[in-house]
Amino acid sequence: MEQATEEKSGQAQGGEGVRAVERALDVLAAFAPGDSELLVADLVKRVGLSRPTLYRLLHTLEKKGFVASSGEPQRFRLGSAVARLAHVWGTTLDLTATARPLMLEASAFTGETVALFVPRGEMRLCVAEIQSAQALSFRRGVGYSERLVKGASGRAILAYTPLAPGQLEAYAAGTSADLGWLRDQMALTRERGYAMGHNELIQGAYAVAVPFFDGSGAVAGSLGVFGPDVRLTEARVHEFGAYLKGLGARLTQTLGGAAGS
Repeated sequence: MEQATEEKSGQAQGGEGVRAVERALDVLAAFAPGDSELLVADLVKRVGLSRPTLYRLLHTLEKKGFVASSGEPQRFRLGSAVARLAHVWGTTLDLTATARPLMLEASAFTGETVALFVPRGEMRLCVAEIQSAQALSFRRGVGYSERLVKGASGRAILAYTPLAPGQLEAYAAGTSADLGWLRDQMALTRERGYAMGHNELIQGAYAVAVPFFDGSGAVAGSLGVFGPDVRLTEARVHEFGAYLKGLGARLTQTLGGAAGS
């Protein structure tokens, strides 16, 4: 009987410990992008805990370096321990491995070639590709590089890239890109969430691509689909674009970004 009582007591304490961990994680998760500091009143509204409970959790988190405080009234910000974890996570993250399940989904849904691109200055680089199994298909290959101003997968990145005055002109220098058309396409890409191209880099090819973002909100690359226009209609390509937007949002979340980036 005594042993059973001790086991129940241990289970109860374990349950309380789990709840405390969950609450502490809720406090950390309450900090959103752009929140440099938060008052206790802000945190109370976001996590729904009483002030005494919240203060106990904040005290423990501060001792471990996960939050830091300053000022009067006291303001809290994320601490150095969070930065260390973020650094470890970022350095161990393999983008191609992370994106591959989503690329397989896109391949199964579209039946066309799927590629993953990352920005490299004024260029984009293909870091992963799944070629269509159909006899007539297009591929670029891992390692393929092209200017951002050319093609849907480039514009999907360029449309969300902050540009200094004259930078777009510099990116387009030496190409046949029409700057007025390019600006219109970038605006259209931001409006609908995906970029489209037809007969741009390959005659007879349709392309559609969506951006994805990292934890800082910066565009981290694009996910694109390519196929021949003998098989694809413009309506079908728009359908692919709407579908890819969901995959892009999921990849963004996996990389630590917000779904609405």
